Amino acid sequence: MKKANIRKTIAGVLAAVMCLALTACGSQPSPAPAASETAAAADGTAKTEYKIGLCNYVDDASLNQIVGNIQARLAEIGEEKGVSFNVLYDNCNADASVMEQIIADFQADKVDLMIGVATPVAMRMQTATEDSGIPVVFSAVSDPVGAGLVESLEAPGANITGTSDYLDTDAVMNLIFALNPDTKTVGLLYDQGQDSSTAPIESAKAYLDKKGVKYVERTGTTTDEVMLAAQALVADKVDAVFTPTDNTIMTAELAIYETFAKAGIPQYTGADSFALNGAFLGYGVDYANLGVETANMVADILLNGADPASTPVMTFDNGTATINTEICEALGYDFSTVEKTFEPLCSRIVTLTTAESFS
Repeated sequence: MKKANIRKTIAGVLAAVMCLALTACGSQPSPAPAASETAAAADGTAKTEYKIGLCNYVDDASLNQIVGNIQARLAEIGEEKGVSFNVLYDNCNADASVMEQIIADFQADKVDLMIGVATPVAMRMQTATEDSGIPVVFSAVSDPVGAGLVESLEAPGANITGTSDYLDTDAVMNLIFALNPDTKTVGLLYDQGQDSSTAPIESAKAYLDKKGVKYVERTGTTTDEVMLAAQALVADKVDAVFTPTDNTIMTAELAIYETFAKAGIPQYTGADSFALNGAFLGYGVDYANLGVETANMVADILLNGADPASTPVMTFDNGTATINTEICEALGYDFSTVEKTFEPLCSRIVTLTTAESFS
């Protein structure tokens, strides 16, 4: 009898506890949304928060400009739409192991979307998200099809899309020969390991071969190697130097521009940031706008449910020539003559002077 009474007592206590729990809670809480959380807005209302992992490949003027504009535009959209974009930002500084850890951290943080700035980051993010399907938006990928990131520019075909800084190499070559028709030798300065340089360098070679003009290739993978390569091109007595949208050379630009300027050699490059850091000319896309459009694409995916697989990769007009007026003068060129020569070959001409970063 005692054992039976004890059992009844325990059962009664458990029933009472369960009853109290159900009375206090009303019902079981709903699970938190997988893709968003709530955050308090300034006016006290609730708004949706999206977590984004943003990884930059290396610290240089071009890519930093993109990152800054992505962050600014997302903040702007957040205010417009009443949502919050929690951007987890990091820079791997061209270190593959650090990049791997950053992306793993993004996955552990359960980000809703990843942004990869430059080809190496985009490629690693693509591989890392194959199973999870986390959307990836890339920025400043020069040849997304050639790199294997997308099936086509019109229909990427997977969980990845983005913005491309594709370079019209022939257009840059045309500028070289418009200013100096007697150019006999062109130096090609790049990093062989940079995917962004592969297609433009091949295009440059094909252009020069067709024109019957000699070219000299010099490469480097570190700033010290790039400095030696620049000195070698001076010794090679090249008439001009071409560098595509190469992040290794961009990182070293402030260390080499005076070498070319003092030797009277104009350096033609694939981005305005090179001109900012001392090259004679940068030709290509507006990187500030590239960042803005990348952010717009991110917002369209997260807020409007756009499918990366069917969202076309965005390309841009390559017609902007950015001239460093200080270097123009140092090379002995009259700017008005240069401007008049280039105007028919560009959609617009922008001028600047040497600085470390865009203001």
